[in-house]
Amino acid sequence: MTNGIGGSDAARELSAIRPWADPAPTIMHDEYRRRIERARQIMAEEKIDALLIGAGASLRYFAGIPWGQSERLVAMLLTPAGDPIVIAPRFERGTLEADLTIAADLRLWEEDESPSELIADALRERGATRLAIDPAMAFLFVERLRRVAPSLDLGEASPVVDGCRMYKSAAELALMQQAKWMTFEVHRRAARILRPGIRASEVVRFLDEAHRAIGAPGGNGFAIVQFGRATAFPHGLPGDATLAEGDMVLIDTGCIIQGYHSDITRTYVFGEPDDEQRRIWELENQAQAAAFDAAQLGSPCEAVDHAARRVLEAAGLGPHYRLPGLPHRTGHGIGLSIHEPAYLVRGDRTPLAPGMCFSNEPMIVVPDRFGVRLEDHFYMTDAGPRWFTIPSPSIDRPFG
Repeated sequence: MTNGIGGSDAARELSAIRPWADPAPTIMHDEYRRRIERARQIMAEEKIDALLIGAGASLRYFAGIPWGQSERLVAMLLTPAGDPIVIAPRFERGTLEADLTIAADLRLWEEDESPSELIADALRERGATRLAIDPAMAFLFVERLRRVAPSLDLGEASPVVDGCRMYKSAAELALMQQAKWMTFEVHRRAARILRPGIRASEVVRFLDEAHRAIGAPGGNGFAIVQFGRATAFPHGLPGDATLAEGDMVLIDTGCIIQGYHSDITRTYVFGEPDDEQRRIWELENQAQAAAFDAAQLGSPCEAVDHAARRVLEAAGLGPHYRLPGLPHRTGHGIGLSIHEPAYLVRGDRTPLAPGMCFSNEPMIVVPDRFGVRLEDHFYMTDAGPRWFTIPSPSIDRPFG
């Protein structure tokens, strides 16, 4: 094979990978302090007395604690004044203090105690009656808090969480840029190991090993590898397919650098594309470019989705979500979560503003035949959109 597809093997490609030479700096303490201050500004605007953030991406964003949600409540309570209060199991104290990046009042609970009572007591101490809760927090924890403090006015904290996390700082953009360039390089090398009969699982394993070799400590954040008909399903089909000449190849993968995600898709043909494969690929390329061009400061997010669909509908695809055509939104926000607000979809009228980051992936599905998804990401600057990675130039030379 030629043009960057095939012609090598996993061992050769892995041996050529070097750890990323210029890692992005870690998020510093001052930035966490600014995030807390921004959250308090939005709380004041929304007339919120207190904010409760649970374990997960938002707790990492505000406090640097990189813990996932479990059956034990771990949370941060933020009020207009005073140190943030962090609620956690007492036996986790050492790990918690090592991970914390902000000054905090620790309220620790034993296994037979109620963390909900600790939160209720803290709210009473600080005179808070209107509490906004992390939209990602498990209902179980919310319900337990409601039971111990039935007089609380509970609401959802999306205006605060999204109002902070949706707009990335220069430090966040640098981490995301690193993650995306690393995944782009892994994609390029993955295309070179393809051969007739290779299994999708072999490619997934290579993607993981290559991500680790280049400097992503967790390997793949995720990986989708599909051949032939399976590419007509946005997230693929179960099983472990083998590659054949003339198959469409769809690889969608990413990694995580200090919590920040990459998520890039490449689609191309193993062999010579037929006329229909080429036509659909070129339409996908045009739709992705139209979406990027429509991403102008002040425009609503949905305008980007409309622009991609206009290209497809002019070519007789769709309309709307009908197939053959584009069955899902054009893109999603990305950062500490792989999918996060805002969204490039009809109905999302959030104005585009500097610091916002999106995938651009107006996938075309031809039912029971094949699909084409080209996914790159862009971020908004004062001068408009800017690509993190270079879009695929052609089906014949997908990596330039």
